[in-house]
Amino acid sequence: MTKHDKSAKKPEQTVEQELPFLSHLVELRDRLIRIVAVVGLLTLGLMTIANDLYYYFSLPIQGYLPEGSSMLATGVVSPVFTPFKLALIAAFFIAIPYTLYQAWSFIAPGLYKHEKRLAFPLLVSSIILFYLGMAFAYYVVFPLVFQFTSTFVPQGVDYRPDIASYLDFAIKLFFAFGIAFEVPIATILLILAGITTPDNLISKRPYIIVGAFIIGMLLTPPDIISQTLLALPMWLLFEAGVFFSRVLLRRRENDKEEGEPSEQEMEDELDKAIAEEERLNQDKQD
Repeated sequence: MTKHDKSAKKPEQTVEQELPFLSHLVELRDRLIRIVAVVGLLTLGLMTIANDLYYYFSLPIQGYLPEGSSMLATGVVSPVFTPFKLALIAAFFIAIPYTLYQAWSFIAPGLYKHEKRLAFPLLVSSIILFYLGMAFAYYVVFPLVFQFTSTFVPQGVDYRPDIASYLDFAIKLFFAFGIAFEVPIATILLILAGITTPDNLISKRPYIIVGAFIIGMLLTPPDIISQTLLALPMWLLFEAGVFFSRVLLRRRENDKEEGEPSEQEMEDELDKAIAEEERLNQDKQD
């Protein structure tokens, strides 16, 4: 093969290397389009019951309004825009399992078998914990916060919040508690990745508790009730994450003793397979 022939092969090799990357981009685009389509369809469906949806969404505060009064809509387009905004956000929350399923389908082919075995339960657990955080905010935190705030209304002032303000307040708490309930998953991932250890985290427990209260202060409105109700579950969920990480580490050690290949051994096998495939392709080109 002449020098000219070798140089002529290089553009072809570059094209072959770019094709898998482009195919991944196309697949990612298709999955994003599916997610947007599902959220859009859910939004259209929820818009038909947007007003009723907002009524049930506002029930936690309705019981603490002055007798015979209701919430206010101070904005010109608030009566239309606020229920529509709630329908869009509700559609996003409802579509979270489908969104994570699409993400899982995209990354799963590139994972080892033992990684799939661990990643899928963590993915399902993260969905459940996120919804549990939202439910905790709606059924526990909201009534306590509104009871607390309604008792401190100055004399001569009617406690009648604006519907848009209530929506922003509630969504902020939903996100805060949904994310806060992911603490066990984050703890497990940090430990399994080797970034830290259970004993190291336990030794830093006082700092983690203080950090939980600081995060509660930053993520929630400026009232002691919601801040405390966010910090305490974060601390307890951190303890749960450390406990389950110990269980997973113990199981990993048992698998090693039973002779399952290590991650390094599997990576070496994969490198050998890739090198062999590249050698065969080179022979075909020659």
